[in-house]
Amino acid sequence: MVVAAAAGYRGDGGVVADVAGTGSGCVRGGADGVPACAGVCRGWDQLCVAAPSRIRAAADRVKTDRRDAERLARLLRLGEITPVRIPSLEEEAARDLVRAREDARGDLMRSRHRLSKLLLRHGLVYDATAWTRTHDAWLRRQRFDGGPLAIVFDECYGRMLDAKSRRDALDTAIAEPAVTPPYVDVVSRLVCLRGVSALTAFALTVELGDWHRFRPGSLGPFLGLTPSEHSSGERRRQGAITKTGNSHVRRLLIEAAWHQRSPSRRSVTLECRRDGKPLAVQAQAEASARRLHRRWQALEARGKPRTIIVVAVARELAGHCWALATME
Repeated sequence: MVVAAAAGYRGDGGVVADVAGTGSGCVRGGADGVPACAGVCRGWDQLCVAAPSRIRAAADRVKTDRRDAERLARLLRLGEITPVRIPSLEEEAARDLVRAREDARGDLMRSRHRLSKLLLRHGLVYDATAWTRTHDAWLRRQRFDGGPLAIVFDECYGRMLDAKSRRDALDTAIAEPAVTPPYVDVVSRLVCLRGVSALTAFALTVELGDWHRFRPGSLGPFLGLTPSEHSSGERRRQGAITKTGNSHVRRLLIEAAWHQRSPSRRSVTLECRRDGKPLAVQAQAEASARRLHRRWQALEARGKPRTIIVVAVARELAGHCWALATME
């Protein structure tokens, strides 16, 4: 069957495929964001945004807008388009906020590394826990005999303080929308899990958007937490995790999974987060903590490295987050 398609050209060179006689269309997603998608959607009865990574074949070396539009129309007629959920402008703004905080965290980590390695090269090593108030007082006591070294130390220390102040300011900014609709209900349930603070819960909520579009078993592959595989015939070969999807969410889940090493205990911080929540939510969170710890112990008893254990636990933790987020 030949599917008639017309190529429409947007100002950014994007392509819209129109399936003739159906009133349906498909647009290839791009980096121009939510406002551009909203503008393209006007005038269509039904328009889906296609994931660009699932459209072109790897061996296709000829790329034109008309060929792309025809391919989109054929895939749309066959039902082979992978649609992309378009977030609202408010959701996109919240994502920008948590991603700005992620960038500030990375800047702080790099500035701390530069400062500590500068001191290490000159034989100055702090033996206790680093980046505490005591450590900061030790840093301020360091003196150098003028010259370039003193300038470099002041520059590195100043950059570290600037990065820390930016991160703390963004933490304060994130705390406000986390306790207001439409995020407060999901965030208040997710913080009942071990290792999931309000910041982590808010980031998971805004990055994943509508939790109901997933199933517990689909979150792991969506976030790249499942092993890659290259099998043929009777031979089955698995490799490292695929690392597809949202790297920010993947990192947050792996960080939270490290908290499942120790048995579940009623800490003061966790009790404060669970205080006032429905009993069903607290019971689900406690059951999840016990199950995840048992999973960690079982994998450790089999001699698995901790780096593999934490990924497996993070993959299961994603399902427990889904269960709490979708709880009515």
